[in-house]
Amino acid sequence: MNSARVLLSIKQLEIDYPSRDSQDRVTAVKGLDLSLTQGEIGCLLGSSGCGKSTVLRAICGFEPAKSGEIFLRDQLVSSNSVQLPPNQRKVGMVFQDFALFPHLNVLENIAFGLQNLASKKRSSVAMEWLQRVSLSDKADAYPHELSGGQQQRVALARAMAPEPDLILLDEPFSSLDIELREHLAGEMREILKANNVTALLVTHDQFEAFAIADKVGVMMDGKVLQWDTPYELYHKPANRYIADFIGRGVFIKGVVQANNKVKIELGELDLEEDRSNEIGNEIDVLLRADDIQHDDNSSMQAEVVRKTFRGADFLYTLKLASGLEIFALVPSHHDHPIGEKIGIRLVADHVVTFSD
Repeated sequence: MNSARVLLSIKQLEIDYPSRDSQDRVTAVKGLDLSLTQGEIGCLLGSSGCGKSTVLRAICGFEPAKSGEIFLRDQLVSSNSVQLPPNQRKVGMVFQDFALFPHLNVLENIAFGLQNLASKKRSSVAMEWLQRVSLSDKADAYPHELSGGQQQRVALARAMAPEPDLILLDEPFSSLDIELREHLAGEMREILKANNVTALLVTHDQFEAFAIADKVGVMMDGKVLQWDTPYELYHKPANRYIADFIGRGVFIKGVVQANNKVKIELGELDLEEDRSNEIGNEIDVLLRADDIQHDDNSSMQAEVVRKTFRGADFLYTLKLASGLEIFALVPSHHDHPIGEKIGIRLVADHVVTFSD
């Protein structure tokens, strides 16, 4: 944790709600801990139903806490005995559908949340935020006249204009074209960072999470399994679920060697931790697509069984001699037909392993 002031702190948060099918209650969030410092961008990443949007609702004040605590700038805003109203929390929200008012132009949309200011001041502040998101030429346009990316920036400017302590973003890219999402996530990150805004978003898309967030929490069944930087999540996943969820890969069996290496079907890899007490033991080695390189001069062969064109590269599914299938990213000028055998070699720099 850096020396900046902690802006959001969640401690052992638990949230439940009534079951639809019985009188029992369903626990949606279990023992959740996380914190964000001023200007830091966090992300809760997980599949549908894991509890990530419930956390946002609790931070906003729309969902009561069964137990645990939520602090904003050292002020307790949620616990089993404290529930500060949403309008007193200084939290801004960007919704999935942007929720822009269709009958108001862009400037009026941004000014809408500035009712505490005089009319002239509202317009000048709204225009200032339009400039900050590079849309000052769209002040008189209406939402339906904007692209999805422009609507997103207007929604972000409207949320930031009242200068809340925290911005929450609920699947902010889900309504946009897939090819735009990563680009717009990077653009949104630049805007938030330029204005030193603290933000927390939720998404099911790891590419969006990595493009925008400083810290990412992988969620499953209401729990944050690991809260870490994207780099650490990718290279040092805390468990098998995270290793499998982050980055496309497969587990392949390996045997620990005496020289602190692990031998797999494709060769030997250096282990990153001491396993001298496990020599001869079988372990699982995670191989991702970027660990396998196409090499026409390699004697090791694998059969192309599937391929997905991604523009700059192909994602190949390759079958090894044993029948095991692995993934490989191959530059798109290497267009091999399905059924062909191609040369490959192992280029794994960071070896992720798990013992049974």
